Amino acid sequence: MRNTALLTLAALLLAASPVQAAPQAKPEAVLKTKSYEAASKILDRDHDRMIGEIVTLTEIPAPPFKEAARAAAYAEMLKEAGLQDVEIDEEGNAIGVYRGTGPAGGPAVMIAAHLDTVFPEGTPVKVRREGTRLYAPGIGDDTRSLAVLLAYARAMKEAGIKVKQDIIFVGNVGEEGPGDLRGVRYLLTRGKYKDRVKAFFSMDGTDATRIVNGGVGSKRYRITWKGPGGHSYGAFGLVNPMAAMSQAVVDFYKIPVPAKPKTTYAASVTGGGTSVNSIPNEVFMEFDMRSEDPAELAKLEQAFLAVVRKSVEGENGSRSVKEGAITADVKLIGDRPAGETATTQPIFRNADAIIRAKGLEPHPFFSSTDSNMAMSLGIPAVTIGSGGEGGRAHSLDEWIDVEKTKSLGGATIGLAILLATAGVQ
Repeated sequence: MRNTALLTLAALLLAASPVQAAPQAKPEAVLKTKSYEAASKILDRDHDRMIGEIVTLTEIPAPPFKEAARAAAYAEMLKEAGLQDVEIDEEGNAIGVYRGTGPAGGPAVMIAAHLDTVFPEGTPVKVRREGTRLYAPGIGDDTRSLAVLLAYARAMKEAGIKVKQDIIFVGNVGEEGPGDLRGVRYLLTRGKYKDRVKAFFSMDGTDATRIVNGGVGSKRYRITWKGPGGHSYGAFGLVNPMAAMSQAVVDFYKIPVPAKPKTTYAASVTGGGTSVNSIPNEVFMEFDMRSEDPAELAKLEQAFLAVVRKSVEGENGSRSVKEGAITADVKLIGDRPAGETATTQPIFRNADAIIRAKGLEPHPFFSSTDSNMAMSLGIPAVTIGSGGEGGRAHSLDEWIDVEKTKSLGGATIGLAILLATAGVQ
């Protein structure tokens, strides 16, 4: 009886003890696992292959809304890398799955790099090499990342790495400009994996020390002012949509915005008119507004729309409307939600700890990437770099440096962060 009582007391003490559960492994512990070391060696061995795939993919044009050829090539590469369930979904995203040891259909980690570039159809995309530098439009934003993801999948497969959660590898469409995050928007709100993604990585850019855990939201509008038009001399005195548009720009730039959270705006693209000796019957302008904070972005948007209304009212009150009044057609052409992943979230802590363990200083950052969409949906998300160095993004002389030490150093950081998040075994 006494022994039973002692055993019962011991069980109660253990149940109440805060140390009964095994302590959570530190994220950086993944760096010392045999599976990670084996995969890193494979990345080293196959570095030249990765560079070759960067070149191959870069030279397949992928202008906005015309990523199909690159997506088809990437899907074939995902198959060759040994991924399962490879497909191109209805939106045009190329997808493949690295199966984990957990139950089929369970929680998953998604890692994506975008297929599209900012460059219009017809832009020359032949890669030029000078030493360890590769030059071509879109080569760093974001084609290098696509090749790095392929290298991860192959290395993990060959090394026999086991992870608890499925990893969904994606080459997504529609990240740049008018694409408005359409690829990831589809994946996370309508795609077949939408309810399974519990952690999301975007790989975009090269800097492996940058952790984008804040999503800069944006609103983009195309406003078309319309009026009766007429001869610049004979119809002088009629309302002019150009005058309304000009006043809108002047008043737009008077809107006060906070420095923190950083909030910005720009009048960026314009056009219209018939001839130099005609009052235009139609002119347009595109506007961009951004903020780190959703509430500030909403305030700025409302102030902007008020400016547009005032521009119409002001012009109609200033000149003759006998042939017709000025109107403004307001069209939302871009809506990127703002969001933030807390630094206490495991996905951020994994990235932070592993970067530090590699002897580098992590840099939390706000930017506008595919992670915005995940953050806005409450999915823990960060954007990480693919390694190496790069510059002149969105220009015709965009470049990356594929010098092996820095290239691999950055790529292996991303691999460790991915494995730690998916639960390497």
